[in-house]
Order: sequence, then structure tokens, then C-alpha cells
Amino acid sequence: MKLSSEALPQGRSSEPVLQTISRTFGDSELNKQQGAEIAGNYSHTALFARAEELLAKRILDGDPLAYFLQGQLYFEEEKGVEYMKIIINSNSPKARHLKYAAAYNLGRSYFEGCGVKHSDKEAERLWIIAADHGNPKASVKAQSTLGMFYSTSNPKDLKKAFFWHSEACGNGSLESQGILGVMYLYGQGIRQNTKAALECLKEAAERGNIYAQGHLVEYYYKRKFYTKAAAFARRIAENDNIDMLAKITDCLPVYIAKGVAMATFYLARCLQLGLGIQQDQAAAKNYYSRACLLDPDVASDLELAANHGRI
Repeated sequence: MKLSSEALPQGRSSEPVLQTISRTFGDSELNKQQGAEIAGNYSHTALFARAEELLAKRILDGDPLAYFLQGQLYFEEEKGVEYMKIIINSNSPKARHLKYAAAYNLGRSYFEGCGVKHSDKEAERLWIIAADHGNPKASVKAQSTLGMFYSTSNPKDLKKAFFWHSEACGNGSLESQGILGVMYLYGQGIRQNTKAALECLKEAAERGNIYAQGHLVEYYYKRKFYTKAAAFARRIAENDNIDMLAKITDCLPVYIAKGVAMATFYLARCLQLGLGIQQDQAAAKNYYSRACLLDPDVASDLELAANHGRI
């Protein structure tokens, strides 16, 4: 299954900034309040106020990290645009290492229309700043995000998408490594290279990339390695907590769901036809239904392929 053309996924997936503030500055009072909030004995408003108070003192001392964290704090509360701009425009040497993360977050604000008017062009400009030509010390998130951005933009620019996923992959991005494998497999933005595709997909799959795992199931099935496809698909189909997997792997939930949906559909197909596994029509029906719930578009595309005899 080739890369989809759906909109770039949105959403935030990082350590809550209140935890970051208490950890960074070692504030025992904020730690206590966080514990009380988890227990249901303290309000988020009080936590927010304590964090604001702590950061305000640090900002008066000229601490650029406090500016950055205040921007992140308000970003989570949809008010942080100006604070991110302060970091990006700062000439302080102490703020230099924060600029990449600030530019990435501000780019998200423009892409999502969060606190500013939506602008893909401004989001792209800021992500390019954050990505810094593939610098491993810059924002690897921005590099991977640019790869997704160019593969979903109108018109698409798959060569740029491949470039940025390559940079992100080289800098450790598990998400981009899986997507690179798919691009090599189908010749998207690069000349088709099955060997390179399998190297990317297998390594990403071993590291926990569910999207890569789903595509490996499809590869095994199409080459009639049905026993291998069915066994691998069954293991993947057991994943039922997408959000937990997203936290563990730092991959986007939408792509994890796609990977599980692919594996689940192919498992259903094997069960229906008795390919590499004992035939079981009832189980096949259940897995088809689950694939539809996980990702209706993936299930629909695979169903169409099955109806036309392509799988």
C-alpha cells in the first residue's frame, strides 16, 4: 500500500510541560502538587499558576530556558505564540539550542491554526528553520514532519519528502525509517529499490514501528509467503492500545493504526482463504470488522484490491 494522501496528522505527543518544568528546575512544591492532581486532590489551575510563578522568577533573572518553557506551557494552553517568537528572535547564545524546538512548535501553531491564522506556507518556513538542513542537533521532529508535509501537500513533492525522511532517519527517527521503506518499495520520490526497502522496513519493524510491520505483512502476503504473513500479522493484530504504542515508539497514532489495520486485514484474508493458517470464516469476519474500525480508508483500499483479485 503506497503512502496515503490524507492531511498531515495533527496533535501533540511529548512529555507534559508541567512535568518538564518541575523536573528541570527541581521544584519540590510543583512535584507535590502534580502528585496531588493525579490523586484527584489538586486542580490543574493551581498547578498552572505555580508553574507560571516559578517561570516568572526565572525570566526576571534572564533565563532563556524559562522563556522557552513558558512558551511551551502557554502553547499547551493555546497562548504561546509570542513566547516562541521571543526564543526564535533572541540573540542570546544561551537560547541558541532552544531555537530549533521553538521553530518546530511555532510551525505547528501555524499549521494547526492554534493561536495564529492557519498558514501552511509559514509552517513550512518555520519547520525548515527547525530542520536546519538535516543538522542532527536540530529538530529531528521537524525533519520528519517536513517529509510528511511534502508527501501530503497539493501538489505533492515526493523528492523533497524522501530527502527529509532520509535526513530524519539518519538522525534516528523511527517514524521516518518506516516511511522511507515504503517509499523505496513503491519508488515514491526515489527509484524503486526492494533491497533498500526491506532493510528499512525490517530494521524499523524490529525497533517497534507498527506501520513498517504492517507493510512487511503485505510484502510477505503478496509474495505468497502466507505462513510467515499470517503468523506476523497475528502478532501485530494483538496490539490494542494505539496511544500507549505511540508513547513507547514516539510514532504518530494515525500511522500505528494504519499498520495494525493492514496486518489485521491480511490476517482476515488468510483466515478466510485458509492461506498459511487453518481456515476460520468466523474469525476472518471479526478481523475484517476490526480492520475497518482501526482505519476505514486502509480497509476500503484493501477490500477493493481483494475484490479485483490483486491480493
